[in-house]
Amino acid sequence: MKRRDHAGRVRSGGFSLNVFGEDEFRDIHLATLEVLEYTGVFTDDPEAMDIFDGGGATVDRKTGVVRIPPHLVEAAIASAPERVFAAGRHPKDDIMLDPGRVGFTTFGEGIVIADRETGEWRAPTKQDVGDTARLADALGELDAYEIAVGAKDVPPETATIHSYEAALCNTSKNICAGPLSKWETEVMLDMAAAVVGGRDELRRRPIIMPGVCPVSPLKLPRDCSEVIVASARAGMPCNILSMAMAGGSAPVGLAGTLVVHNAEVLAGITLSQLTQVGAPVLYGSSTTAMDLRLAAASVGSPECGVISAAAAYLARRYSLPSYVAGL
Repeated sequence: MKRRDHAGRVRSGGFSLNVFGEDEFRDIHLATLEVLEYTGVFTDDPEAMDIFDGGGATVDRKTGVVRIPPHLVEAAIASAPERVFAAGRHPKDDIMLDPGRVGFTTFGEGIVIADRETGEWRAPTKQDVGDTARLADALGELDAYEIAVGAKDVPPETATIHSYEAALCNTSKNICAGPLSKWETEVMLDMAAAVVGGRDELRRRPIIMPGVCPVSPLKLPRDCSEVIVASARAGMPCNILSMAMAGGSAPVGLAGTLVVHNAEVLAGITLSQLTQVGAPVLYGSSTTAMDLRLAAASVGSPECGVISAAAAYLARRYSLPSYVAGL
């Protein structure tokens, strides 16, 4: 099993970027609890509403607004595991997401690709998914494979299933997948279970890590909440990753954006823990600022680096493994 080096521990002199201290953390945390309690989050998933309602949240079924009291959020943070096991198809590719250790993966899903023969930009194919998976499989510094491009040469209704099949057949590393419904999640779980020897074995060796993105600001739509619930019931690690954009789908100030981001992720974690106490989750972030000229996410910007460092700090304070965008 791989265990990567630590980062940010004082005893080792590791590199870290601490963007705020204890008082600022408390401000962000308390503001997040206030947003979740009084503004709430939206969902259009009846089952998610039932789960929140049964757990003690206030649910307005006409508007879809769920208001989550602070004690539910903090109980969810406490019950989510600090360490998450992400298995590979072979034990040599197993990774343990331990506190303070840093690993690397690809990111997805790219909507265009540069053809390796012609250099021209084109839509990705299922073959491209397999090729990128094989490349990631060969790179020792990558610990997992997030499906890097989306297959556009298959029916859109089943495109995520095709992409997962291509990844599953071309890498033995843990695969971070992005199902968009309960049905897609269950199909992917069945495919993964067929590889490892059944659902019980898959629970013991989770070779798939479903991931979801709440819709900013403050929405857990059905295609997100269904995946969170299905993953929790199956015992699969679920990456709950906000992609809020400062100046677009979140406040223009980075502190306000971080509050919206934190509220979205913690709402998803609360849904996961209300579904199954102790379900493995990751605190995810691809939050950044909006490029006001192009109305696009400015990935690779200084703001992205600052927010990613802040998100990693929040995850560390919550004793949760994190998954954040690089520069």
